[in-house]
Amino acid sequence: MSAPVLLAIDIGNTNVTLGTFDYQSGEGRLAEHWRLSTHREQTSDEVGVNLRALFDQAGIDTRRVEDVIVSSVVPPALPIWERVCVKLFDKTPIVVGPGIKTGMPVRYENPREVGADRIVNAVAAIDLMGAPVIAVDFGTATTFDCVSDKAEYLGGAIFPGIHVAMEALFSRAAMLHRVELARPRSVIGKTTTQSIQSGMLFGYAGMVDAMVTRIRGELGADAPVIATGGLAGRIAAESSTIERVEPFLTLEGLRLLFEKNRTPRGESPRKEK
Repeated sequence: MSAPVLLAIDIGNTNVTLGTFDYQSGEGRLAEHWRLSTHREQTSDEVGVNLRALFDQAGIDTRRVEDVIVSSVVPPALPIWERVCVKLFDKTPIVVGPGIKTGMPVRYENPREVGADRIVNAVAAIDLMGAPVIAVDFGTATTFDCVSDKAEYLGGAIFPGIHVAMEALFSRAAMLHRVELARPRSVIGKTTTQSIQSGMLFGYAGMVDAMVTRIRGELGADAPVIATGGLAGRIAAESSTIERVEPFLTLEGLRLLFEKNRTPRGESPRKEK
């Protein structure tokens, strides 16, 4: 008999990241993962066609999907993906949001303001690194999420993402052109291309190290740093504080949240009180 599958979906501003977890051995193992562009104007039918094509390409029978969990920072996209899950898998997904059981107290002044992806990353960071911990996500925004030694979510910081900053620079500076985000030979660029690469790569790495130093000072602990996101590996290579890069941190966090909130079929997910 085929093992049951959990589908985890993270809807971000730039990309939708998906992963299937195989429960053949009883413990969820990431089997397949995909990344799609986020298109707010797509219909549920269009999204469903793309998702079915990915499953067909991977040779996964959609009937094996027994559960779905979704996190989203794009409110208009969430109901579209919820409809897709019902149409394609006949499953109503667990949605990460206020009230979901996390096992992690949220000390934000208004917990409803915290992006779902930030909570998911923090949960995964605690599982992988313990507490205290700092999770850095290099996405559309570069986010820092801080967890205390009591495994409490404290908050963090938000910066423009590297690609967002680069696009703003190129659109506002007529003499600057788009460049590949590659490592220049030196910090002191000898060409305009090298100068932009130095500023973006070494500048962001330096920003991360400076922020981590300040955060550790407020935490009162030498908290380890785990990074995720498309550019995490590139920035980590230039950073002195990032200790681990976990490309699928958000997907693993979604798996953990599903396991904390799974309920017998037909019942509603458990809520934290």
